[in-house]
Amino acid sequence: MTNVKDQDKPTELPTGRVRAAAYMSWITTPLLCAVLIAVWSIYVAKSGISAFVLPAPGAVLRAWIDMLQSGRAWNDVLATVYATLAGFFWAVLAGIGLGVPIARVRWLEQTLNPFIIASQVLPKVALAPLFIVWFGFGITSKVLIAAILAFFPILTNTVLGVKSIDQGHRDVMISLNATRWQVFSRLELKSALPYIITGMEIGIVLALIGAIVSEYIGGDYGLGHLLISRMNAFETDGLFAVMIHMAVLGFIFYFGISALRRWLTPWHDSAR
Repeated sequence: MTNVKDQDKPTELPTGRVRAAAYMSWITTPLLCAVLIAVWSIYVAKSGISAFVLPAPGAVLRAWIDMLQSGRAWNDVLATVYATLAGFFWAVLAGIGLGVPIARVRWLEQTLNPFIIASQVLPKVALAPLFIVWFGFGITSKVLIAAILAFFPILTNTVLGVKSIDQGHRDVMISLNATRWQVFSRLELKSALPYIITGMEIGIVLALIGAIVSEYIGGDYGLGHLLISRMNAFETDGLFAVMIHMAVLGFIFYFGISALRRWLTPWHDSAR
């Protein structure tokens, strides 16, 4: 007969199978990319479509290499990176600094919630021309647009993280005569960090989008401006190359925040 205790034990997968599943994406993802590029190349070769409408992958790769070898292109990249990171920095400060008191004080949440929602339902593209009128074509308007786009997910995840803390844990800290700062730093902040970093992962991508949108609406530098210049010159291969470079930047920013998650919250399931 089967022992009842044996039935209650969870079935554990072999270590080799777990490792194989973990590393499978390192094979399947490049393979899927190769398939998509092959389909793209075959379609361009067989359909006879104009290179102006859809260039071949090889032409896009050559345009991207030329862009990487251009000093002006790297200046545009640095301008976009600066606007993205500066806007993201202010979004993190404002999101966490406002999210913690909102989660703690009920009346403050009810008072500010309509204004926060109104700031998000308004299309951000509509704000870009207004900020350009107010602050000019310089870096300030671009940083503001990036910060506004990144602010909301950081704020909402901070509020959710602080609210998700069990009240019993707070009671234990209070019973141990912990100060408000100790309750915040040792309980609330650490418990809310996985949520905050999730908001940061979304926010950094939105900050990049905000910086690029503000650059092609108004500006004479940055990847957004480079995208518009390629479009005006009817260089479709260069247009694709700039888009690829934007995607690469987005991946770098996103995985940078993911690495921050593993460093700051190694104890949490999301970091494993």
